[in-house]
Amino acid sequence: MQILDHPEEYSKIDLQGMRAEIEGLPTQLQAAYQFGLSQPLPAWKDIRQILIAGMGGSAIGADLLIAWLEGICPIPVILHRDYALPAWAHQPGTLVICSSHSGNTEEVLSVFEQARQARANLLAITTGGKLAQSARDAGVPLWRFVHAGQPRAAVGWSFGLLLALVTHLGLVPDPQVELLNAVANMRYQQEIIGCESPVAANPAKRLAGQLVDRWPLVIGAGVLAPVARRWKGQLSELAKCWAQFDVLPEADHNTVAGVIYPQDQLSRTMVVFLESSTDHPRNHLRAEVTRKVLMLEGLGTDTYTAPGNSALVNQWTALHFGDYLAYYLAMIYGVDPTPVDASESLKAELSQRG
Repeated sequence: MQILDHPEEYSKIDLQGMRAEIEGLPTQLQAAYQFGLSQPLPAWKDIRQILIAGMGGSAIGADLLIAWLEGICPIPVILHRDYALPAWAHQPGTLVICSSHSGNTEEVLSVFEQARQARANLLAITTGGKLAQSARDAGVPLWRFVHAGQPRAAVGWSFGLLLALVTHLGLVPDPQVELLNAVANMRYQQEIIGCESPVAANPAKRLAGQLVDRWPLVIGAGVLAPVARRWKGQLSELAKCWAQFDVLPEADHNTVAGVIYPQDQLSRTMVVFLESSTDHPRNHLRAEVTRKVLMLEGLGTDTYTAPGNSALVNQWTALHFGDYLAYYLAMIYGVDPTPVDASESLKAELSQRG
């Protein structure tokens, strides 16, 4: 914990500059949306459903968008994390968006080729790679953005471009005011949870201390359900920490039953509930009661309440807090938050096997 009050020492651990990526996220989000609005689109007509193909850091932006769209978008928008284009996506009126930060994600490339053969409406979103080349060769619209860091650090791009797309398509009311409010709230919160803020005044640093040598489980509902997934991913990728996420109300129908075995592991579990002003009242009540149940069973618990009074603000302040949290846990553990050697080794072996 002592290192957290010495941000001048972070660079000795954070060798590739993840801190700058996290600090720059509000600016990235705003820039991505504006860039997306400037990109051309074909005059597609009668779009009846949208499929977004993506994995990892390129998929989380779609998760966030879909949760935010749930109450306002008149057509289904579905995220697909796999190789095969679903049968329903072969139907007329489908827009397939292939999103890959590197442009070399094999699952996304597979979907792209199938959608091209099916003559679906297609859009590619990437920084380059095989996806950009395939889009150019096939005459498919290509939104190519510039980001040199890790895909997980480009979440502002993966969300902001999609938000601009649904705005382009006229599927949502103009979200610019809400987006700018989210950016402003992120910057305000950053003064409290940023690296220069000491542990005594910094809730993200204090929560990181609670997670040391514990198994984190993050639970969210509604628009914060994908944020719980994001926290889990960042804890694993930045802090190299085993973590899980769950969603209310579903967790109350199964997860709460698993609080007996293994006892040693459960005693070292830390459950963090994500809450916001836009939660459904029943989910807010469920979070309160579920936390009480878990505490009585001996599990550690805590709550993070997202600032703001709109869904987009809640999502992005909660996401940004989680990024800082994972970064601080990485500093405590003394691990560089950027490299993901296990993931890269896995991809290399898959590539070798064809």
